[in-house]
Amino acid sequence: MNRARVVVVPAVASAILVAVLLVGADATVAQQPVRSPLPHPVLTDGLKLVAGNSPFTVDCNGQQDGTNFRNSVVEPSVASDPQNPSHLVGTWQQDRWSTGGASGVMTAVSMDLGRTWTSSSAAFSICTGGSFQRATDPWVTIAPDETVYQSVLALNGSDSTTAILVSRSSDQGHSWGQPVTLIRHTPGNDDKPTIAADPSDLRYAYAVWTGSTTGSGDQRALLSRTTDGGNTWESARTIYDPGPNSQAYDNLITVLPDGTLADVFIWNTFQVNGQTSYAIIGSHDHGLTWSSPIVIATPQLAGIIDTKTQAYVRGGGPSVAVDPGSGAIYLVWEDGRFSGLQRDGIALSKSTNGGVRWSAPAQVNQVPQVQAFTPSVAVSADGTVAVTYYDFRKDTPDPNTLLTNYWRITSSDGGQSWREIPLAGPFDLTTAPVGEGGDYFIGDYEGLAASGRSFLEFFVTTNGSPYSSSLFSTAAGRSGDIRSNGHVEVNLHPRRARLGGD
Repeated sequence: MNRARVVVVPAVASAILVAVLLVGADATVAQQPVRSPLPHPVLTDGLKLVAGNSPFTVDCNGQQDGTNFRNSVVEPSVASDPQNPSHLVGTWQQDRWSTGGASGVMTAVSMDLGRTWTSSSAAFSICTGGSFQRATDPWVTIAPDETVYQSVLALNGSDSTTAILVSRSSDQGHSWGQPVTLIRHTPGNDDKPTIAADPSDLRYAYAVWTGSTTGSGDQRALLSRTTDGGNTWESARTIYDPGPNSQAYDNLITVLPDGTLADVFIWNTFQVNGQTSYAIIGSHDHGLTWSSPIVIATPQLAGIIDTKTQAYVRGGGPSVAVDPGSGAIYLVWEDGRFSGLQRDGIALSKSTNGGVRWSAPAQVNQVPQVQAFTPSVAVSADGTVAVTYYDFRKDTPDPNTLLTNYWRITSSDGGQSWREIPLAGPFDLTTAPVGEGGDYFIGDYEGLAASGRSFLEFFVTTNGSPYSSSLFSTAAGRSGDIRSNGHVEVNLHPRRARLGGD
């Protein structure tokens, strides 16, 4: 967890736009009432408003260190109901701070495949009725009985407290129970939780994160689980200890169709000539025992920059998804191997035997001459694979802007061939909030979920308005120009990309 204070913050912080796109909707819309739907004016591009300006008062969490990017929205997560594709729940950071975390975490629920949304929040931070100064790293999952769980990292900057919290919704995400504290340390180094409900057994849900049970400097993979549908959660315990001067980070917990658990994580070693790898461990007994790690790949990271100004962009971590039919596991990440570290592209690897063996990394971003970053992956009920990512193919020589687009590619043949459509952009990334390291920040991950045979995207763009943000949805695909401007980007000063943080 990096708590470095930002020294330089732009005088005008940007607005962030979080868009939600539902592509190829084909499921039957559930005829269920939606409480207090938010206004959603139909825009020229078919988007509908889900969340607008900040719901918080300016001083809701008091005086704190850093700059608050009021009305910014970053780092969304989204989940679909395994039994009801029309039921969707998304969550995001609201009002990001330059020194890490956000004033609060908000959620929205849709019962009609993304056509209308209702907002709510759990009491994670002071601004949403909790006790912590900030909340960050939201993740959401839906059990087969429509119970919804969300997890966050909660922070107190004043005393360096960290805590992993989980809240349960018994009414499909419209309201939330009192959060359960899975672990809390002062000072603490807990970070980056993810949560997954078993799609076929409503008793089980699993939360995994980085930290230690003692509050020491160790950064192990920790797990807490519920075996009774969220009524109780077990004490946190270590499921993988990477050893001294090492780190099991960005844990991505997922459940295979047969109930096998898979935890994919970044395995950092900090000894001389240390390296970063992506690894996987598995459990066949609901998380009681775990296999030894298998290395999936060793990424070659150049980092993401504005090649005109050398300003850094905070890229995202890896993303994992499971085919609900075959159980195949897909992993995507940023990687510079395809260009000799001249620029990062999007790599994809696949396992068809539960994570034991993996295919060689393949580049899947469709314009390899420009940088691509922050990928997400999902697999639909019919086995179609979707990957989303940002790139700079529409950027111009103007040093005052960094034009960015968001794309979705799909493959119906297991990743052998791809079809691309535009989702958003171009938008100017130089108006984004500034992260802890001084780089442009729109999130370490973006939301992507399969909903039946459709895909739902939750993603962030800037909109150019100071301190404002909007969350949109649409129930149709988009057409548009997918060509490049023809320029080539070269990172002349590669650095080890920033992986994670709060």
